Amino acid sequence: MLSVTPRAAARIREIQAAENHPLPRIRIEVKAGGCSGLTYDMTFATDQRPDELLFTSEGIDILVPKKSLLYLAGTELDYTDGLEGKGFHFRNPNATRTCACGISFAV
Repeated sequence: MLSVTPRAAARIREIQAAENHPLPRIRIEVKAGGCSGLTYDMTFATDQRPDELLFTSEGIDILVPKKSLLYLAGTELDYTDGLEGKGFHFRNPNATRTCACGISFAV
């Protein structure tokens, strides 16, 4: 349901190694906020909570709280370092509107 591009997976592993995280496991959830109403939150995770589903893409384990899954179904996480800005970017087919900075969205 969620996928990670090879570039995003490589960058996650680089950060994991630099920060000494034990596993290439991330938690992605949707929270209220931002100018469009919803924001993405991505952190490293060591444990799986009872309310989370586990997906694996490009060797990266992705934990998603069930309440966020509706907003994230089919989303792809990418990493770019080009002219449009350096960082992780979410390609979310469910987003009907995003803000100019791309940090928040609406469905």
